[in-house]
Amino acid sequence: MTDAEVNPDPAELIVEEAAAAAEQAPTAVSDDSVEALLADFEQVTAERDEYLRLAQEKQAELENFRKRMMKQQAEEVARSTGRLVEALLPVLDAFDYAVAHGEASVTPMREQLAIALEKEGLVRIDSDGATFDPNLHEAVAHEPAGEGEDGPVVSETMRAGYTWQGQLLRAAMVRVKG
Repeated sequence: MTDAEVNPDPAELIVEEAAAAAEQAPTAVSDDSVEALLADFEQVTAERDEYLRLAQEKQAELENFRKRMMKQQAEEVARSTGRLVEALLPVLDAFDYAVAHGEASVTPMREQLAIALEKEGLVRIDSDGATFDPNLHEAVAHEPAGEGEDGPVVSETMRAGYTWQGQLLRAAMVRVKG
C-alpha cells in the first residue's frame, strides 16, 4: 500500500464528493423552485425600489436643509450688519450736527462714512417738503397749515431717517405742517 492510498489528499476527496452529488441530483428544475426564485426576485426588487425611494427622499431633505441653512445664515448676516449700521447712526448724526453748526473740518469724515454705508445699502430718507408718511416719519412737532395747502407736509427734518437694504432702519424725526 502506498502512502497516497493511506492518506488521501483532502482536495481530491472534496472533488470526488461533489461529482457523486452531481450524479445523484435531478437534472430537471421543478416549477416550484422557479416560482420561488421569481418570488424572491420580486421581493428583492421591491426592497431595492423602497431603498431607492428612501435614499431619494433623504437626499431631497438634505438639499432642503442646506438651502434653509444658507438662507438663515444670509438673514443672520443681514441682521448683524443692520445692527452694526444702526449703532453707527449716532456717529453719522453727530457729524451732521457738527456740519450744521459750521464745523467744516468734519465734512470729509462724514462724507467717507456716508459713502461707505451707502455702498452697503444705507439710504437716507429725504423728508423736507415731502408728504407726511407715518411709516417713514416720526412727527415730534406740529404747526398749522397755511391757506391752500393739502394734507400734512414735512416742514423740517430734525433727525434724518434711514432705510437699510429696503427696510426702515430708523424713522425720520420731523416737524409737520398741516
